[in-house]
Amino acid sequence: MSTEFTLSAGGYTAVVTARAAALRVLQYEGRDLVVPFPEGGPIPDYRGVIAAPWPNRIADGTYSFDGVEHQVPINEPERATALHGLAFALDWAVKESDAGALTLTCTVGPTAGYPFVLELSARFTLDKAGLHTSITARNAADVAAPYGVCPHPYLVAGSSPLDEWVLEFDADSFLDVTPDRLLPVGVVPVDGHAFDFRSARAIGSTEIDHAFTGIAFDGGLARLSLRDPAGTGVGTSGVGMSWDESCPWLQIHTADKPAPIPSRIGLAVEPMTCPPDAFNSGTDLIRLEPGAQHTASWSIYAL
Repeated sequence: MSTEFTLSAGGYTAVVTARAAALRVLQYEGRDLVVPFPEGGPIPDYRGVIAAPWPNRIADGTYSFDGVEHQVPINEPERATALHGLAFALDWAVKESDAGALTLTCTVGPTAGYPFVLELSARFTLDKAGLHTSITARNAADVAAPYGVCPHPYLVAGSSPLDEWVLEFDADSFLDVTPDRLLPVGVVPVDGHAFDFRSARAIGSTEIDHAFTGIAFDGGLARLSLRDPAGTGVGTSGVGMSWDESCPWLQIHTADKPAPIPSRIGLAVEPMTCPPDAFNSGTDLIRLEPGAQHTASWSIYAL
């Protein structure tokens, strides 16, 4: 099986890996729109993966569903959490592939702590309007299953430092979290806060690793823009992302790293169907009944 697949259309090139159905490269006219990673090696920082059957983290890897306690493996030991689901560790199989479209599939579970069976399908299409992705999950077992999903791209506006990039997205609240484990505390309005990007402004030195909600959807879509004020040299000024109403949450992360690791090299933008630790809180957690399915969609494009 091929380890990765290349799509080209409308001035765009996308490379998707079989492992994790991860977006390894997305370029417009040769300009990176996401932080890439090297071919054939490990995927650093979950770049571009599909995070399912839960986005973000589960505290202590434990949760209860329909009265049964479950323990999934801890893969973020420094915070004692289970991070980004199970599908990122899997090799997805190709169902369909041509120059402008790709469909990859995988089966999640049953496995330790997740005794359910989901059939996942990732559909990627590329055209002059950018890269469009939809993820469909179908419950292939005879019991209900908990589910959530998000993409995990690190967007790149241009060659200027991230602090200079101008960010805009319409969300009126964010989820405050504990500083040590990034676990939910409560929803806080963005009014008067450094996290208010309802009007376009530079990110500056603000450090963000939070989920936002109260998102404005116009015609069924929410939109985020990220621009490099210095321009990009190819007639465009940045990168944009849109997503549908299946994702009422948005994780933003400024990719801060301790020295000497390269820091703030891209902005993680993750439309999520549910917030962090939803397997415990139940907030917007999707309950997939036997045979039922759920689809979430998003797009990335040059500005």
